[in-house]
Amino acid sequence: MYMKTMQQDRSPTIHSVNHMAKPVHFFCEAPKARAVYLVGDFNDWDPSADAMTRQVDGWWFVEVDLTRGHHLYRFMIDGGPKLDPRASGVALDEKGEQASVTAVG
Repeated sequence: MYMKTMQQDRSPTIHSVNHMAKPVHFFCEAPKARAVYLVGDFNDWDPSADAMTRQVDGWWFVEVDLTRGHHLYRFMIDGGPKLDPRASGVALDEKGEQASVTAVG
């Protein structure tokens, strides 16, 4: 039988200010789109992880909990990528492709 002994964990706590997530709102104007998704470093660039909801005015919306720092993302509109013109900036992702940047404080 294996018993784990209790030891003091000296690793940083996940409840510190830097690891606390806060809701961030993303909006994408795509009135003729059939489907819009938010992909980014926070969801492993999964094209089906964060579906956006169509609003009556043709904008799409999603709320995602993000930790403090800078995050890269882009919108996938009917399967094609689109940068966010309202982003804090543009940077290259790990594949060398352009991505929008959002800063979470």
